[in-house]
Amino acid sequence: MPAQSEHLLPLLAPVESLPEAAGKARQLADAAGPRVLDLLFHLPERYVDRRRITRLSDAADGDVATVPLLVESVTAPRNPSQPWVVKCLSERAMIDLVYFLRAKWVGPWLHRTFPEGAARTVSGRVRRYGPRWQMDAPEFVSPPDAIPAIQPVWPLVKGLGPRDVGKAMAAALARLPGLPEWQDPAHLRRRWPGFAEALRALQAPEALPAPEATDRLAYDELLAGQLAIGLVRRAVLERPGRSLVGDGALRERALAAFGHEPTPAQAGALAEIDRDLAAPRRMLRLLQGDVGSGKTLVALMAMLRAVEAGAQAAIMAPTEMLARQHLRTFQRLAGAAGVECALLAGSVKGKERTRVLRRLADGSLPLVVGTHALFQEGVQFRDLALVVVDEQHRFGVAQRLMLTEKGSETDVLVMTATPIPRTLLLTQWGEMAVSRLEGRPAGRKPIVTRIVSRDRRDEVLAALRRAFANGDRAYWVVRAIEEGEAHDNVAAETTFAGLKEIFGDKVRLAHGAQSLEVREAALGDFAAGRAQLLVATTVVEVGVDVPEATIMIIEQAERFGLSALHQLRGRVGRGSAQSYCLLLPSAELLEGEKRRLSVIRDTEDGFLIADADLDQRGGGDALGTRQAGQIGRRIADPQRHGGLVRVAHQEAELLLEKDPGLLATERGRAARNLLAIFDHDPSLKPLAAG
Repeated sequence: MPAQSEHLLPLLAPVESLPEAAGKARQLADAAGPRVLDLLFHLPERYVDRRRITRLSDAADGDVATVPLLVESVTAPRNPSQPWVVKCLSERAMIDLVYFLRAKWVGPWLHRTFPEGAARTVSGRVRRYGPRWQMDAPEFVSPPDAIPAIQPVWPLVKGLGPRDVGKAMAAALARLPGLPEWQDPAHLRRRWPGFAEALRALQAPEALPAPEATDRLAYDELLAGQLAIGLVRRAVLERPGRSLVGDGALRERALAAFGHEPTPAQAGALAEIDRDLAAPRRMLRLLQGDVGSGKTLVALMAMLRAVEAGAQAAIMAPTEMLARQHLRTFQRLAGAAGVECALLAGSVKGKERTRVLRRLADGSLPLVVGTHALFQEGVQFRDLALVVVDEQHRFGVAQRLMLTEKGSETDVLVMTATPIPRTLLLTQWGEMAVSRLEGRPAGRKPIVTRIVSRDRRDEVLAALRRAFANGDRAYWVVRAIEEGEAHDNVAAETTFAGLKEIFGDKVRLAHGAQSLEVREAALGDFAAGRAQLLVATTVVEVGVDVPEATIMIIEQAERFGLSALHQLRGRVGRGSAQSYCLLLPSAELLEGEKRRLSVIRDTEDGFLIADADLDQRGGGDALGTRQAGQIGRRIADPQRHGGLVRVAHQEAELLLEKDPGLLATERGRAARNLLAIFDHDPSLKPLAAG
């Protein structure tokens, strides 16, 4: 790490390095992330203003109030169903503090905390019952607690309380160093606070935070992303490459085996890729396309061009299941052209692994499909000219770089099956070359999507019986593997057991906790028709291609993101038969959940869905490994801060024109701190992997 970033080391330390996090480090890491910096960016979802109501006479039923009172008595419950009650007087109003606690320590603790005649101040939500007020288990009692005027409400996980976060957050804020300013002075004249000041205003507010604090941090992350992308683009343009030119013979034979001409969108994307491959510089191109748009065929055609030029090509997938799916397609099409393709994954061992490694090293194996195993030490290529990374968001930039460094002057094509909204392209990819596939292959019918209430489950089961009698197959997808939280009361294991009682040996189960062999066996039975119903978690979201599957059932559909629902729906409709997607939501839906499911019901346009998903939950981080959260990371809101994206893009370009290496000027060196803060390696080397 450059010297100017060394003072960031306390922020990059693990959260357990905070003594105030003792005993809760694991929960804090689950909620926020593993580092002190992650905790600082764990922003409150709302704030409770405890200054607003200080007299019961000003309160309405259900308000949060902070009121002084005089303790009259502590009353023990007469039976286990009754609570402890602390009777108090606040001015002339009567108020009961109610505690539904059963432990032996409760009585002594209440008598110590509320001695008769003592003056206390309590804060919590009040309810009115006739002439008396009631507050259930006050959130704060002073003394001994200090009652915050403005209380941040952070997202929590099981076993983590607001006081745990508050103590750790105060310690993390104390570690914030003084940093040189990286923002343009013109932005600071907008009344934007400094970086540390903005964090303190949001995490330990003395008053309700002004919007400028969030705006400042949102722009920081947008600028960091744009600087990182700008550096990538410049690095790619400056790197030497080589021209890959083929005679088209291998492609022609593979397309003959495919049996269809490429769609206009595929042909257009391939022409753009061919121009990049032929140019004497390295290619860094994003191929994005909706579910079923035909990215795999485009990728294979690009890889065959590298083989025609006498070199090797590799495609890396995030899971072995998806890698094997690609392998089957490649063996059928490339095999027809006389081009051998092999698999390199964790399950490939012994003599077969030795054979694949030897043939990659001597160049006799032109195409390889693999997982993370491709970039492990010991894997050598004779002449790796093209790397294709599928589902790129599931790999970190360092992992992608490790594979590209297996070759010399390697071209890179990254693919995503999650459509990226046009507004997000600039945000996350800047000037990166983008090829976009729109439309679906010929012969595929639109998928009929319906929202079906859970009380119609018997009708769904009857429809499955009719479909199975016709030889069709179906997916039944749930979120959880086992029953856990109350809202995860639909689980794969129990659903599988129930459906197996109904449909017998026609049912198989697939989820991420199974061994690869067990899961692959279930998927194999389903693909071969030995099973007609596959109960699964989201392990089937990508990489499963069963044209005979015509029904997708998704339980608790409201708990999935729009993009996930769209990807799951894309597992059906892959043949010529009419297909259906049935969304089975929970009994009671919030308005936002209804709107989200309506989007899926009303359109199959993945780009419209991606736009809606971006509006609702943000776009993740295409430069790193995070995919949840808002643009760039977790702060910027696409609706509120959308106008700042282009400003950040332009400012990054100006800054890099003046200081290409971010080392020559004071502001450039400060910007390297910004890159480190937002997880863009200041060395910039990993970014070159795309």
